[in-house]
Amino acid sequence: MSELLQIRNLSVGIDDNVILHDISLNIGRGETHVLMGPNGAGKSTLGNAVMGNPVYSVKEGSILFDGEDITHLTPDKRASKGMFMSFQNPLEVPGLSLESFIRNSIRQQTGKPIKLMQFKKQLEQTMELLEMDESYAGRDLNVGFSGGEKKKSEILQMLMLSPKFCILDETDSGLDVDAVRIVSKGIREYHKNTDGALLIITHNARILEALDVDYTHILVKGSLAASGGPELINEISEHGFEKFISGGAGE
Repeated sequence: MSELLQIRNLSVGIDDNVILHDISLNIGRGETHVLMGPNGAGKSTLGNAVMGNPVYSVKEGSILFDGEDITHLTPDKRASKGMFMSFQNPLEVPGLSLESFIRNSIRQQTGKPIKLMQFKKQLEQTMELLEMDESYAGRDLNVGFSGGEKKKSEILQMLMLSPKFCILDETDSGLDVDAVRIVSKGIREYHKNTDGALLIITHNARILEALDVDYTHILVKGSLAASGGPELINEISEHGFEKFISGGAGE
């Protein structure tokens, strides 16, 4: 399976503070990778660095996407190439409806006019899949949404945009069991309809129970402490991160 994302010896920081140290990671098309680690390990920093958040600067290394070096591309350029990130705390945007935001995002991504009736039908069907009330389409983006509805909104955007690569940053954070089930259903739908790849950032295994995970990576103090298969998820669920924090990952 061809590699879609290649992270090569990446070190990232803010000003003079280096947060990530020499990270190397390859993600192939159609694969689901999970990034786990204790709070403050740098998981969200890695996601933001891959998406080009200007708050973070690349000190060393490179990021390749679909064979192209995107290390210094702006976030909008990365998005137009098929990259997407679901945020841990989605922003509220007064004055811009959820429907308009998705429609404009698709237009920016494809550079083509949108067939309105086809778009509305797809939006309605996708919202039904995610058990979202259709009235949310006309509401200001995330304004007054509950935590669960904000996360569903993010998954809705992912399914409508159908990007090549998605980063889901703590999408399960603060969700009840039913909301996690619905978000998991959306993730499975994404994989069913595309050959896109996923990087799921989490410290909780609940959202992973209904998903097929290919690789798991453990990040500790800004460095990759271990990589393996889905069995690592079970190990973390049973024993936590202590083994990796104390340096026993390679034993």
